[in-house]
Amino acid sequence: MTAPLTRRGRRDAGQAFPVYIVVVGGLLFLALAFFAVGQAAATRNGAQTAADAAALAAGQKYRDLLTKSLLDGLRDGSYVTDRAAWEDLLNGRGAPSDAACESADWFAGRNGAEVSGAGCVPDSWPTSFAVTVTTRKTVGNSVIPMTRGTHAQSEATSVVGPRCTLAAPADDGGGTAGTDGEGGTDGKGKGGKDGPGHAPVELRCDGKRWALDPDHLQDLPEAADLFSVRLAH
Repeated sequence: MTAPLTRRGRRDAGQAFPVYIVVVGGLLFLALAFFAVGQAAATRNGAQTAADAAALAAGQKYRDLLTKSLLDGLRDGSYVTDRAAWEDLLNGRGAPSDAACESADWFAGRNGAEVSGAGCVPDSWPTSFAVTVTTRKTVGNSVIPMTRGTHAQSEATSVVGPRCTLAAPADDGGGTAGTDGEGGTDGKGKGGKDGPGHAPVELRCDGKRWALDPDHLQDLPEAADLFSVRLAH
């Protein structure tokens, strides 16, 4: 009886061995599949990080351009001669957007991606930048077909919003008309021949008050004091 039982045990073990191979192979495939999913998720996360950075970079660059144009308008007097355009700047629109999109492209590259598809699309109001990026690296080799040549793509949008409102008239009450002296049409005004001669512009920015004298532009607000930049969700 012992010999037949031994042979039967060996035969059962031999039959079970292929099952073990199949089970181990299946578990190994599942592990590799989970690894591939992890690779894809990491690539997507990288794409989203690059898109967020690029969109924020565009918004921040545009904020800097708005601030420069706004303060230049005080220096050269165009905040009076072209009041509507100057107030557009104060409200967060009107600056050229090309440099902002170039900044988005640069920051996408710093994060292993490049602006693609629709690219960097500015919208006029509220001023926003929708940025689409594609990762330079693919998901990589895995047990899932097609991942070797698959790039991740993601989108992000930044919004530039005004923080300030005009709290006082931009002139000295006498207007820009006149013959000479205070606020005259000879361009001298109260600042003399070297100044535009207009009263300070008063801004209220999130509760803080700024009095900006066009003849003595000191203690100027920073770009972040004038405009906010955030990601739209």
